[in-house]
Amino acid sequence: MEWLSALAGLLVGLVVGVTGVGGGSLMSPILILLFGVAPATAVGTDLWFAAVTKTVGGAIHHRHDNADWQVARRLWLGSIPATLATLWWLWSHHRAAEKGGLIVTVLGAALVLSALFTPFRARLVARAARSDGGGLRRWQPALTVAAGALLGALITLTSVGAGALGASLLLLLYPVRLTPKRLVGTDILHAVPVALIGGIGHAMIGNIDLALLGALLAGSVPGVAIGSTLAARVSDRVVTPALALVLLVVGVRLLV
Repeated sequence: MEWLSALAGLLVGLVVGVTGVGGGSLMSPILILLFGVAPATAVGTDLWFAAVTKTVGGAIHHRHDNADWQVARRLWLGSIPATLATLWWLWSHHRAAEKGGLIVTVLGAALVLSALFTPFRARLVARAARSDGGGLRRWQPALTVAAGALLGALITLTSVGAGALGASLLLLLYPVRLTPKRLVGTDILHAVPVALIGGIGHAMIGNIDLALLGALLAGSVPGVAIGSTLAARVSDRVVTPALALVLLVVGVRLLV
């Protein structure tokens, strides 16, 4: 079981490093569907997994100047308060959220949305770039904070939000400013403190499996390091459709 967990961590780490898609988009469903982990524990464990792997990936992207700190700070203004508010709600309604299937339902819906956004990101970017006038730039800070709040709540509740959804929102808001490399680096950088705060909160609630986390990290740390280094060499024409299909299938499986 431990070597399977390490292998899962390695594969997810590679995907995170290459595409910037959050580990929760793949790891939480893997833990729930294949390993039979309780949804809340899967989310809590995966948030710690994401915090460590994204710290490694974020450091590498920062070293290569692939991150926009101003955009990340705007996201944090919304995401960190939303993370704390979501943790408070989970603390108060923990059993109801798990028994009612809320976590699994929101997780499945987030994956389906991520899958639908992923293959159309290029078209969205082209359209947003053509209409990138002064009005959009004027509202960029406020809209970025709002996007951060949405992502913070989703990441804390389901460990999904960074990656496909986060990247799509950033592309719509900054179609010209964020190049593909800086998009991935900024998205990963933003997710680090959000995942860490969310992981601490879930640990206080009791939603974490330390043995499972150790096995996942054993594979993911080298995986995300390799993926971040290879990010510029992998063709989106192959990765994007395949990733969208996987997210769609897993999201639908969680919903049904």
